[in-house]
Amino acid sequence: MRIRMIAICGVVSLGVLSVSAQSVQSPSEQSVSLTQAAVALDGRGTPALEGTLRTTSLDGAPDTPVTNIRLVIKNVGPLPYGYVSGLVTFYDGSGIRCGEGIFKADELLASESVEVDTPGIRIRCAPTSWRIVATNLLARLSPGLTGVETARPSNLVISVDGEEHPIQLDRPMVLNLGERQRTIIVRQKP
Repeated sequence: MRIRMIAICGVVSLGVLSVSAQSVQSPSEQSVSLTQAAVALDGRGTPALEGTLRTTSLDGAPDTPVTNIRLVIKNVGPLPYGYVSGLVTFYDGSGIRCGEGIFKADELLASESVEVDTPGIRIRCAPTSWRIVATNLLARLSPGLTGVETARPSNLVISVDGEEHPIQLDRPMVLNLGERQRTIIVRQKP
Protein backbone atom coordinates (compact mmCIF):
# COMPACT_ATOMS: atom_id res chain seq x y z
CA MET A 1 0.00 0.00 0.00
CA ARG A 2 2.83 2.39 0.90
CA ILE A 3 4.58 1.79 -2.44
CA ARG A 4 1.34 2.49 -4.29
CA MET A 5 0.94 5.85 -2.45
CA ILE A 6 4.51 6.83 -3.25
CA ALA A 7 3.97 5.94 -6.92
CA ILE A 8 0.74 7.97 -7.07
CA CYS A 9 2.41 10.99 -5.42
CA GLY A 10 5.29 10.71 -7.89
CA VAL A 11 2.98 10.63 -10.91
CA VAL A 12 0.96 13.60 -9.62
CA SER A 13 4.10 15.66 -8.93
CA LEU A 14 5.49 14.86 -12.41
CA GLY A 15 2.18 15.98 -13.92
CA VAL A 16 2.33 19.27 -12.00
CA LEU A 17 5.93 19.86 -13.10
CA SER A 18 5.00 19.07 -16.69
CA VAL A 19 2.10 21.53 -16.68
CA SER A 20 4.16 24.28 -15.05
CA ALA A 21 7.01 23.74 -17.54
CA GLN A 22 4.62 24.14 -20.46
CA SER A 23 3.21 27.42 -19.20
CA VAL A 24 6.58 29.16 -18.90
CA GLN A 25 7.59 31.29 -21.89
CA SER A 26 11.19 32.24 -22.32
CA PRO A 27 11.82 35.98 -22.75
CA SER A 28 12.96 35.34 -26.32
CA GLU A 29 9.61 33.88 -27.33
CA GLN A 30 7.24 36.48 -25.91
CA SER A 31 3.95 36.94 -27.67
CA VAL A 32 3.14 40.34 -29.17
CA SER A 33 -0.11 42.07 -30.10
CA LEU A 34 -1.71 41.13 -33.41
CA THR A 35 -0.65 44.44 -35.00
CA GLN A 36 3.03 43.97 -34.12
CA ALA A 37 5.64 41.91 -35.91
CA ALA A 38 6.58 38.66 -34.16
CA VAL A 39 10.25 37.62 -34.17
CA ALA A 40 11.62 34.07 -34.32
CA LEU A 41 15.18 33.41 -33.17
CA ASP A 42 17.81 31.07 -34.54
CA GLY A 43 19.77 28.56 -32.47
CA ARG A 44 22.18 31.25 -31.27
CA GLY A 45 19.37 33.49 -29.98
CA THR A 46 19.62 36.13 -32.70
CA PRO A 47 16.60 37.25 -34.76
CA ALA A 48 16.22 35.12 -37.89
CA LEU A 49 12.62 35.58 -39.04
CA GLU A 50 10.03 38.29 -38.59
CA GLY A 51 6.33 37.65 -39.15
CA THR A 52 3.43 40.03 -39.78
CA LEU A 53 -0.20 39.01 -40.12
CA ARG A 54 -2.05 39.51 -43.42
CA THR A 55 -5.34 38.01 -42.21
CA THR A 56 -7.25 40.51 -40.09
CA SER A 57 -10.42 38.54 -39.26
CA LEU A 58 -9.29 36.07 -36.61
CA ASP A 59 -12.46 35.80 -34.50
CA GLY A 60 -12.84 32.07 -34.05
CA ALA A 61 -14.98 30.05 -31.66
CA PRO A 62 -14.90 26.42 -30.52
CA ASP A 63 -17.72 25.52 -32.92
CA THR A 64 -16.49 27.77 -35.80
CA PRO A 65 -12.69 27.97 -35.69
CA VAL A 66 -10.60 29.99 -38.14
CA THR A 67 -8.94 27.31 -40.25
CA ASN A 68 -6.41 29.23 -42.34
CA ILE A 69 -4.52 32.50 -42.11
CA ARG A 70 -1.96 34.34 -44.23
CA LEU A 71 1.22 35.88 -42.87
CA VAL A 72 4.37 37.44 -44.28
CA ILE A 73 7.67 35.93 -43.17
CA LYS A 74 10.81 38.05 -43.62
CA ASN A 75 14.38 36.81 -43.32
CA VAL A 76 16.01 39.37 -40.99
CA GLY A 77 19.21 37.34 -40.53
CA PRO A 78 22.39 37.49 -42.63
CA LEU A 79 22.08 34.00 -44.14
CA PRO A 80 20.02 32.91 -47.14
CA TYR A 81 17.87 29.88 -46.34
CA GLY A 82 16.98 26.96 -48.59
CA TYR A 83 14.07 26.02 -46.32
CA VAL A 84 12.39 27.57 -43.27
CA SER A 85 9.50 26.34 -41.19
CA GLY A 86 8.02 27.10 -37.83
CA LEU A 87 5.02 27.42 -35.57
CA VAL A 88 2.60 30.31 -35.27
CA THR A 89 0.68 30.42 -31.99
CA PHE A 90 -2.28 32.58 -30.94
CA TYR A 91 -3.36 33.52 -27.39
CA ASP A 92 -6.60 34.93 -26.00
CA GLY A 93 -6.83 37.90 -23.61
CA SER A 94 -5.99 35.64 -20.62
CA GLY A 95 -2.78 34.39 -22.28
CA ILE A 96 -4.23 30.94 -22.98
CA ARG A 97 -3.17 29.32 -26.23
CA CYS A 98 -6.16 28.92 -28.51
CA GLY A 99 -4.64 28.17 -31.91
CA GLU A 100 -1.42 26.85 -33.36
CA GLY A 101 -0.32 26.08 -36.89
CA ILE A 102 2.70 25.42 -39.06
CA PHE A 103 4.21 27.65 -41.75
CA LYS A 104 6.95 26.82 -44.26
CA ALA A 105 8.78 28.42 -47.16
CA ASP A 106 11.48 27.43 -49.62
CA GLU A 107 14.41 29.63 -50.70
CA LEU A 108 14.32 32.73 -48.51
CA LEU A 109 17.18 35.12 -49.21
CA ALA A 110 18.52 37.62 -46.67
CA SER A 111 16.09 40.59 -46.34
CA GLU A 112 13.54 38.79 -48.55
CA SER A 113 9.87 38.37 -47.59
CA VAL A 114 7.41 35.67 -48.57
CA GLU A 115 3.67 35.35 -47.97
CA VAL A 116 2.69 31.95 -46.54
CA ASP A 117 -0.41 30.28 -45.17
CA THR A 118 -0.97 27.93 -42.25
CA PRO A 119 -3.09 25.04 -43.46
CA GLY A 120 -4.67 23.04 -40.67
CA ILE A 121 -4.65 25.80 -38.07
CA ARG A 122 -7.71 25.98 -35.81
CA ILE A 123 -8.06 29.28 -33.92
CA ARG A 124 -10.84 28.75 -31.36
CA CYS A 125 -11.00 32.25 -29.82
CA ALA A 126 -10.68 35.94 -30.59
CA PRO A 127 -6.89 36.19 -30.11
CA THR A 128 -5.20 39.28 -28.72
CA SER A 129 -1.56 38.21 -29.12
CA TRP A 130 0.60 35.86 -31.14
CA ARG A 131 4.17 34.60 -31.64
CA ILE A 132 6.24 32.64 -34.12
CA VAL A 133 8.98 30.10 -33.45
CA ALA A 134 11.43 28.86 -36.07
CA THR A 135 11.68 25.07 -36.03
CA ASN A 136 13.85 24.61 -39.14
CA LEU A 137 16.32 27.10 -40.59
CA LEU A 138 18.33 25.32 -43.27
CA ALA A 139 21.03 27.54 -44.71
CA ARG A 140 21.26 27.52 -48.49
CA LEU A 141 24.54 26.07 -49.65
CA SER A 142 25.70 26.98 -53.10
CA PRO A 143 29.07 27.30 -54.83
CA GLY A 144 30.56 30.75 -54.59
CA LEU A 145 28.50 31.70 -51.54
CA THR A 146 30.76 33.77 -49.33
CA GLY A 147 30.31 35.14 -45.86
CA VAL A 148 28.41 32.11 -44.62
CA GLU A 149 28.77 31.77 -40.90
CA THR A 150 29.38 28.28 -39.60
CA ALA A 151 29.26 27.22 -36.01
CA ARG A 152 32.69 26.44 -34.67
CA PRO A 153 32.76 23.36 -32.49
CA SER A 154 33.75 23.99 -28.92
CA ASN A 155 34.89 21.79 -26.08
CA LEU A 156 36.61 19.26 -28.32
CA VAL A 157 38.83 16.67 -26.69
CA ILE A 158 40.95 13.90 -28.18
CA SER A 159 41.50 10.82 -26.06
CA VAL A 160 44.67 8.77 -26.63
CA ASP A 161 44.88 5.60 -24.54
CA GLY A 162 42.62 7.20 -21.90
CA GLU A 163 44.67 10.41 -21.72
CA GLU A 164 42.53 13.40 -22.77
CA HIS A 165 43.90 16.44 -24.61
CA PRO A 166 41.85 19.57 -25.43
CA ILE A 167 41.65 20.52 -29.11
CA GLN A 168 41.67 24.09 -30.40
CA LEU A 169 41.02 24.60 -34.09
CA ASP A 170 44.02 25.84 -36.12
CA ARG A 171 46.34 25.56 -33.10
CA PRO A 172 49.10 22.92 -33.02
CA MET A 173 48.90 20.22 -30.38
CA VAL A 174 51.96 18.16 -29.49
CA LEU A 175 51.36 14.61 -28.25
CA ASN A 176 53.84 12.08 -26.97
CA LEU A 177 53.11 8.83 -28.79
CA GLY A 178 55.52 6.20 -27.54
CA GLU A 179 58.98 7.73 -27.59
CA ARG A 180 58.14 10.24 -30.33
CA GLN A 181 56.41 13.58 -30.27
CA ARG A 182 53.72 14.18 -32.88
CA THR A 183 52.26 17.57 -33.85
CA ILE A 184 48.57 17.54 -34.78
CA ILE A 185 46.61 20.46 -36.21
CA VAL A 186 42.83 20.28 -36.57
CA ARG A 187 41.32 22.58 -39.21
CA GLN A 188 37.90 23.14 -40.71
CA LYS A 189 37.54 21.94 -44.27
CA PRO A 190 37.36 24.96 -46.61
